[in-house]
Amino acid sequence: MNKIFLFLCFPMLMFAQKQKVVGTVMNTDHEKLSEVQIKVYNSQSELIKEVKTDDNGAFILEGISDQNVRLMIKNDGYSLLEKKLDLDKPEALQIILKKESKEIEGVVMTKRKPLVKRKVDRLEFNVENSNISSLNAWEILKNTPNVTVNNNVLTVRGSTGILVTINDKKVMLTGDELKNLLENTEGNDVKSIEVITNPPAKYEASGSAVLNIITKKNKIEGYRGILSSKYIQTQYAKAVFGLSQYYKKDKFSVMGSYYRGMGAYYREGTDYVNYPESQTRWISTMNRKDKNMNQNTLNFNAEYELDSLTTISLNYSGFFSPKSYGTYDVPTLIYNNQNIVESDYKTLNDHHSSSINNSVSFQIDRKLNKKSSLSWINYFTGNNANKYQNVITHLNFAGELPKEDNFTTQNKADVQLYSTQVDYQWKGDKMEVESGAKYSFVKTNSTLDFSDNENGILEYRPDKSSIFDYKEHNFALYSSLSYNIGKWNFKGGLRAEMTDLEGVVSEPYDRNQNNYWNFFPTFYAQYTTENKQEFGFSYGKRISRPSYSWLNPAKSYYNLFSYYQGDPKLRATITHNLNLTYSWKNWNLDLYYRKELFPSMEISYQEPSTNSLIYHFTNIEKGEAFGLNLYKNFEIKPWWNIVLSENLEHNENYFKGIDGMLYKNKVWNWESTVSTSFTLDKSSDWKIEMGHRYYSPSIQGTFRISSTWSAYFVMNRKFFNKKLEASLVFSDIFRSTDQKVATRYANQDNYFLDYRDSQGFTLSLKFNFGNQSVKNAKTIKQTSEQDRL
Repeated sequence: MNKIFLFLCFPMLMFAQKQKVVGTVMNTDHEKLSEVQIKVYNSQSELIKEVKTDDNGAFILEGISDQNVRLMIKNDGYSLLEKKLDLDKPEALQIILKKESKEIEGVVMTKRKPLVKRKVDRLEFNVENSNISSLNAWEILKNTPNVTVNNNVLTVRGSTGILVTINDKKVMLTGDELKNLLENTEGNDVKSIEVITNPPAKYEASGSAVLNIITKKNKIEGYRGILSSKYIQTQYAKAVFGLSQYYKKDKFSVMGSYYRGMGAYYREGTDYVNYPESQTRWISTMNRKDKNMNQNTLNFNAEYELDSLTTISLNYSGFFSPKSYGTYDVPTLIYNNQNIVESDYKTLNDHHSSSINNSVSFQIDRKLNKKSSLSWINYFTGNNANKYQNVITHLNFAGELPKEDNFTTQNKADVQLYSTQVDYQWKGDKMEVESGAKYSFVKTNSTLDFSDNENGILEYRPDKSSIFDYKEHNFALYSSLSYNIGKWNFKGGLRAEMTDLEGVVSEPYDRNQNNYWNFFPTFYAQYTTENKQEFGFSYGKRISRPSYSWLNPAKSYYNLFSYYQGDPKLRATITHNLNLTYSWKNWNLDLYYRKELFPSMEISYQEPSTNSLIYHFTNIEKGEAFGLNLYKNFEIKPWWNIVLSENLEHNENYFKGIDGMLYKNKVWNWESTVSTSFTLDKSSDWKIEMGHRYYSPSIQGTFRISSTWSAYFVMNRKFFNKKLEASLVFSDIFRSTDQKVATRYANQDNYFLDYRDSQGFTLSLKFNFGNQSVKNAKTIKQTSEQDRL
């Protein structure tokens, strides 16, 4: 432990290196200002040097031979500042910029390209007021550097163990539920997305990477609103309607939004299973159509300044889907070794489901003095899901009389999470310390009621039913240190987490208990050259705990010959990440290595004795990957830019087959996104964008996944003095996103073809009303609390 502490504090030992002149730029609220341009002129008013402040508002001047120089500092929204400086008597500078006193009425923000900013521990993708802010949050993620969405699965540089947070608060949704929530979140509500491939100690250690979606804060005095509507036409029609409202007055601000989605959702699939033992081939065609006419997304946020040092905020978000329903008609043909159909069966699956997700958080932020602050946040999340299906199978097997089989299942899941966290922060001119503690408690209850007509009438079967109870306590302590010295930025941290879990299965009875401590070190270093080239290195250790639904061992049947099953003894995945980064003039290059111990994932295997295809969540032995990621935004002309995002990765998965042998699945994988956008008319923000995405063949455990590609087109324009905004999107223009997912080893030979109804177009309309003008905040007299700082 002493060695780790010495390693983290190593940057402090370098503090004694004296620089010629160092300084910090801040505003009157003592907020450090980054990217502020500082020009240095000699006594003949000749420009001799130009620098910019870093993320902490710091700058350094060196290599200047003149003794008497003049600084000129200008930043948007602040008054020009000039200062004479005698380098013969250097001293640390603390420069305070004052906001311009004039009011700015009716300012119109022009659309601009998204800004990518490299920080020492993350990549920030700023989409506020950009040409992609008209998309929803899910589509914005597709355009985010280092992030890919393949087959509706989020990955960051090939890794699927992603923790999604909104304003640093964990989202208790995965899969389709998370996708639905983000699809119903308007891009206008998103300020930026942080891609954190090696999350610092402040974040919980779960997930190999963190995607933090930062939403906008209301800065406009008075009331304003946005009324929006969206029509989506793929195989079937869908629509989203929404209203966002904002109000701010003095110390109080409130925001509320409501979006309702509706429509039919379609997916095509064909399963192929070859049984070498019986020399038969089973082919099932499943075209799934589900209707959901009532998807509701709510967001509410209120913030109040008790005094100039203390702010309290209350946040609520909810997603309600009372009923999603459909009936699947799935024919299956069974071919013999002469490719002749000898048997068949048809499955009718009539089903409906509902889901409710509620999240409430309460936060208090308190400034203790000029350099330190304390925050306390509590949040509660509840997720309730209910799924029912009635499955009727008409069997027509060779040598047997035709017959009918019927079973029903009722799956209920209730997940509750409570968390409380205290964070302390101290920020000096060169150094920053963060420390805190967190406690969380998760409780989940899952029940499966199974009934079938094995005895001639439909009756409850306790041997195929199950109750699964799971509890998890997690306690964490963390501390991190950041230190800036000249052109170097350092950050290091250590997080310790204690996990205490218990899972109980009713049928057959099983109890799984575990209690363990884990330590998660992180380290970052970044060097910035004189011409703003940035070189970075980072290391982080992470843990990916399995989703609660993956722990449920109850068999969830799709039909008589196929079911899904979790594993209550799933192990947590330990991930080691190494990063080398380079950034310069919008070039962003990442070289990375990732090692995963016992990654958990869904695999499939066929059981010849029962002719069953089983989908199972399990741990494989290990996974290793290394790759290179490139992101660049080219500004060809002020009205024309091109975005290039490329990722080349070598990925290996090691797994034990059902025959007990160890197998290796490996692939070179290339993911490419190229897009270009044009400004046709600046006065009306008339823009078009077109792009192409390509994914080469990839792997996941036992699966080998075929390549896929898609092309898209986006057009935005504003009307009526920019009160009305219209957007038109064509997606998957050539219907080229279908994929083949195959498993082949030992006696396993199966694959499925999958198409997720991505071809179509979307028409969006947004109307802005109320106060849309921007005014500078009035100067507020310092209170007694501030005077004590």
